Amino acid sequence: MSTRIKKRLLFIMAILGVSFRLSAQDTLLEHYIREAFTRNQGLQQRNFQLDKSLYALQEAKSLFYPSVSLVGDYTRADGGRTIDIPIGDLLNNVYSSLNQLTGSNSFPQLNNQSVLLNPNNFYDAKLHTTLPLINTEIWYANKIRRENISLQQASVNVYKRKLVKDLKTAYYQYYQSCRAVEIYNAAMLLVDENIRVNKSFIANGVTNSTALTRSQAEQQKILTNITSAENQRTLAMAYFNFLLNKPLHDTILLDSATFATASLLPVADTATITRREELTQLEQQQKIATLQYKQSGAYLIPKLSTFLDLGSQGFNFAVDNKSRYYLWGVHLQWDIFTAGQQKHKAQQAAMEIKTVDAAYAETYSALQFALTTAYNNYHTAVANYQNAQTQLGLSEKYYRDQFKVYKAGQLLYLELLDAQNQLTSARLQVALAFAGVQTSMADIELQAAAYQLQ
Repeated sequence: MSTRIKKRLLFIMAILGVSFRLSAQDTLLEHYIREAFTRNQGLQQRNFQLDKSLYALQEAKSLFYPSVSLVGDYTRADGGRTIDIPIGDLLNNVYSSLNQLTGSNSFPQLNNQSVLLNPNNFYDAKLHTTLPLINTEIWYANKIRRENISLQQASVNVYKRKLVKDLKTAYYQYYQSCRAVEIYNAAMLLVDENIRVNKSFIANGVTNSTALTRSQAEQQKILTNITSAENQRTLAMAYFNFLLNKPLHDTILLDSATFATASLLPVADTATITRREELTQLEQQQKIATLQYKQSGAYLIPKLSTFLDLGSQGFNFAVDNKSRYYLWGVHLQWDIFTAGQQKHKAQQAAMEIKTVDAAYAETYSALQFALTTAYNNYHTAVANYQNAQTQLGLSEKYYRDQFKVYKAGQLLYLELLDAQNQLTSARLQVALAFAGVQTSMADIELQAAAYQLQ
């Protein structure tokens, strides 16, 4: 790359990097991107996962509040174990003596009783309320799920950035395929003109039919190329609409304001790599792993909760002052010995922290490499586009000169055909190189996290 181009790129990096992003917000492509953010199915799935994390946080928060349940039991029983109560043996002699003393039968004889242990026709209905007072598991679960929301949000943004790059690439590929169809149609016009000239030569006896036959064969070849280019255009259209979750044959509008000239492409600062959501994901994973490590070490803190029962119990569904009751209490659980379970959990969490740390370092290096590669590809694309433009100018002049000589009858048709093929190839190369510049710019935008996500 020449010194002039390098200086131009440095100037762009300092002056035009921000201005391009601001002006790009009004383009038709930007409208397509916003539409993709609302319609793309892959993004919708990740938004559903984010919503799921939000609900999980609400679930964790609800664990701090009282839990009230309506609990009811009803039993019928017959047979089984009994308790024998010798009431008759204990009281009958006493009652007999009292009857003799009083001269009456006021004290009847009693039978021994056998009471069934299983309650028959018995109910117990209550409102059971519990409230945790001290529970580190609930507190850490709330913190972990809060961090998981940020993790899911980063995942959504990672997909958004990739979607922006894919959508722009698909848009440029569709533009390139449209240009290819136009170029081959233009080549067909040149062949048609050659056929007309050759027919005129034959009519005037200037040449034989060989040149006409060769030009007609070239016509069939270009027809094949047009068909192939139209198929590529259809595929590019289908893929772009697929990203938008629209019918595959929907019309795509091309906006010239979308495309930046090769000399005015922005170059982002490499420091912006720290904004990459892939790193944010790993940072959130580090926080979650650290919380899990602390959670595993908090088992020595006892769990304390309270409960209150308000209910009624009795036989034959009787409800009165004797059947109604309340029961309040406090529950304490202190795990003193767990055979090393919590210790092993802590070791697993510690290994997870080390794993995420290593993944962060690897990802950071990989993103730096990807950004460097994107810059190099961009520089190469700019140089290729400029070279292709120069080659196109020369090819156009060469074809015009050759065609004039051919019409004067001083040039073989094969030489004119070679000039024509060079011109068509140069036009295709310019379209390809121009799309390559736009694609490399989209890649830099992705690698440098330059696109402003809402």
